[in-house]
Formats: sequence, structure tokens, C-alpha cells
Amino acid sequence: MTTPTINHDTDTLVVIDVQNDFCPGGALEVPNGDEVVAPINGLMERFRHVLLTQDWHPIDHISFASMHEGRNPFEVIQVDYGPQVLWPNHCVQGTSGAEFHAGLNVDSAELVIRKGYRQTIDSYSALFENDRSTSTGLAGYLRDRGFERLFMAGLATDYCVAYSALDGRREGFEIIVIDDACRGIDLEGSVEAAWQQMTDAGVERIDSRELAG
Repeated sequence: MTTPTINHDTDTLVVIDVQNDFCPGGALEVPNGDEVVAPINGLMERFRHVLLTQDWHPIDHISFASMHEGRNPFEVIQVDYGPQVLWPNHCVQGTSGAEFHAGLNVDSAELVIRKGYRQTIDSYSALFENDRSTSTGLAGYLRDRGFERLFMAGLATDYCVAYSALDGRREGFEIIVIDDACRGIDLEGSVEAAWQQMTDAGVERIDSRELAG
């Protein structure tokens, strides 16, 4: 594997869901989630183009265990689009939990794309809702801007990062996930399974220290 070199015209950094509710003390804490902030800030200084995603749920979102009587967080139910993990209420629109981590340098971002705002469908991926057909519009934006390769970092490795990476490959983009700038939830080996899926799909895995340019 050759060391990737940033192309400032056709590469973009996609920073996924570095929000308070996914960091220590948050409603859906990713273990050590705040550890991604420093490496991501460093990456932002190196990329000319930076995009952010933001989980943005209504209070009555279908993925919340509180909306399903007798159900608990992390149980799995079947919905119209397939299996759905039930989560604690998190990243509710307009709350402090939905805000980006205070230490994240968001000033250089050219676009913030919000996802999961439709009440009846969850959205892990930056590109599609969980039915895998309802687009967020990001793929079209990326093509219109001439981006060809997406470097991804953020939270969580085994959910929103992995889904975004897989959908990015499905849409024909080159995808590189920066491992040291991600952290996972890891439900029953889900991080390892996610990496296997990503590798099988042609996603490249690097450390930020391997990145040139």
C-alpha cells in the first residue's frame, strides 16, 4: 500500500458526528469518543475541503427505545426497512447533546449535513438513510464539487463511519478511513465486523501519520 497524498482539488475530509451525546458523559457515549477531537483538528488543518455530519433527531424518533413500550436501549426490532437498534434518546434537535464537541474546530467546514431528522427512519450513513435508498443529497453535492476521494473520521466506527464508508464505495467514491481519528461503540464485536465489511468493499484503512501532503 502506498502512502496516500492529499489532493487539494479532489479530496475532502468528512468528519462524522463528533457531537456531545457521543462523547464521554453524553446520552449515547462512545468509549473514549472525545479522543478523536485532537487528531481530527490536526487533519482539518491539512485539508482544503472539510465537511461535517450531524445527527439531528426529533424527540419522537423511531430509533429511540423510549418510543417503544416495554423495549430497552440496544434491543433490536424489525421496522419497514429492516432491523433497527433501539438507542437511548440522543442528538435531539436543538439540545446541547446534538451540538458539536466544544473542542472541535468547525470553522473550516464548507458544509454541515444533518441526518436522522425524518421521524420514521434512522440514518447512520452520511449519504443515505437506513433504507439505503433515501438520499441525503451528499453524493450529488460531492460530484458537483468534483470530489473523488473521501477521507472519513469520527464517531462511531462501527455505525455511522462504516455505513458512510460503505455507501461512499457504493456510489463510486474512493474511501479512506483514518483509524486513529475514529472510535467505536463495539456491540458484540461490531467494530471488527465493520472493518471486515469495509475492507471487503475496498475501503482503505490508514493512520493519520501515514498521510502525506
